[in-house]
Amino acid sequence: MTVGEVYIFLDSIAPFSLQQSYDNSGICAGSRDIEVTRILTALDITHEVVDEAERLGCELIISHHPVIFRPIRVATLENPAVRVAALGKAAICAHTSFDSAEGGMNDLLAERLGLTTIEPLDFDEGKPMGYICETPESFTAEQLAALCKEKLGCRVVRFTPCEGGITKVGVCSGSGGSLLGAAKAKGCGALITGDCKHSDFVTARNERFCLIDAGHFHTENIFHEKLAAKLKEQFPAVEVIKSEAFTDPADYVI
Repeated sequence: MTVGEVYIFLDSIAPFSLQQSYDNSGICAGSRDIEVTRILTALDITHEVVDEAERLGCELIISHHPVIFRPIRVATLENPAVRVAALGKAAICAHTSFDSAEGGMNDLLAERLGLTTIEPLDFDEGKPMGYICETPESFTAEQLAALCKEKLGCRVVRFTPCEGGITKVGVCSGSGGSLLGAAKAKGCGALITGDCKHSDFVTARNERFCLIDAGHFHTENIFHEKLAAKLKEQFPAVEVIKSEAFTDPADYVI
């Protein structure tokens, strides 16, 4: 199996053509011809993840966030992408392509929370963003925030309270505070996402709308198991390992 074959398979389940114009998904480092026996999956490719791939003998790292997002003006070993290539390894990054794909990140988020998807929450550049979902029962804002904390393993969940029960919610993995208006316009009682700004919370509070920030890391560090299962089904001989070196990059005082 080669990196190119893995790329073609990933493109078949989450087409790279779905990525946003600002994105850099695809093969971001290394060669398509590298032979692969072990794959390491990680949300981000950091120096610790590159060290881990080297230690475990993984020829390919598959991450969600692109290891090259902004142009590299000087190629030094201080950049993880340069290190990947220098070590003769490769990196495939499936970012907004995986967010928008059917069965992708937002499907996994809804599934993890026990929600039933109805339709896309919004569209950007013609590509779907998030989902409108039905809840299995009526939740208060605090109960819905507690559900996110439990199911996603969050240490902290920020939310705005609202009156009444919530049975319809918007979900958008990663950073989706800007979709608050779309969620409210489509009859949702809450929006579950991450990376919400202070102004998003002020707006939600003024509009008595439940905005839940479960964190960028926790709403997206959920793709490993499903991705590993699909890769193992397609390539039975490959070993897929979830990174233990990459964890929530933030520490908390609680």
